[in-house]
Amino acid sequence: MKARERHHLKENELAQTLASAREFVEQQRKTVTAAVVVVVLLAIGLGGFFAIRKQTETRAQELLAQGMVVLDGRVVPPVEKKAEGTAAATTTQEEGAYPTERAKLEAAVPKLKAAADAYPNMTAGITARYHLAGAYSALGRHQEALQAYDEVIGRAGNGLYGRMALLGKADEQARNGQYDAAIAAFKTLSESKDSNVPVDAILMQLGRTYAAAGRKDDAQKTFTKIVDEHPDSPYSQEARRQLDLLKGNV
Repeated sequence: MKARERHHLKENELAQTLASAREFVEQQRKTVTAAVVVVVLLAIGLGGFFAIRKQTETRAQELLAQGMVVLDGRVVPPVEKKAEGTAAATTTQEEGAYPTERAKLEAAVPKLKAAADAYPNMTAGITARYHLAGAYSALGRHQEALQAYDEVIGRAGNGLYGRMALLGKADEQARNGQYDAAIAAFKTLSESKDSNVPVDAILMQLGRTYAAAGRKDDAQKTFTKIVDEHPDSPYSQEARRQLDLLKGNV
């Protein structure tokens, strides 16, 4: 092969190599560019998601706060202003206060329900529904209280409010004569190893429910357990009084 032909072949090989290199670099550039675009879009998407989530949490907390402000409001009887001359007597209510406990609870219910229904699975919504159940109970709305407690239990699971709702539901059942259901719930809670509610408090409720149901022996055993196993409990003295009552010593 002549030197010129060999030189020409080398030039062709070099040109092909350079062309391949340029094509490879171009492909890599496009790939890198696409990857950068994807990363940027993901970052924008995540930023938007967290921003919306933050706004939602803020709104949920605001609705809960509105209900809690009413629930924690003061009860102050209205002030009657005596009539002067021919003018009729008038009454005034302190701003932010309520004339009766019932009036306060009735004002709190729609606000708590609004927060609970708007954000049912968020912490603020679950908290609102727990307090809504308590308000229903205090107002004597038994079935609505039980339903609200059940919803909290279903959404909060083994969390703090789930446990508190189990206790609240059992209290509501006991107050309305559903002793068997209440006793079963109190026993389950008292035997749980991961309960967030003090065992002595649960046992006290269990003992009272046994007594209300006429199960004197079970009540005595439960109150004795508080005295023996929880001597420093704030319920210990009350448990002793209950034992004296059951034994006829008082």
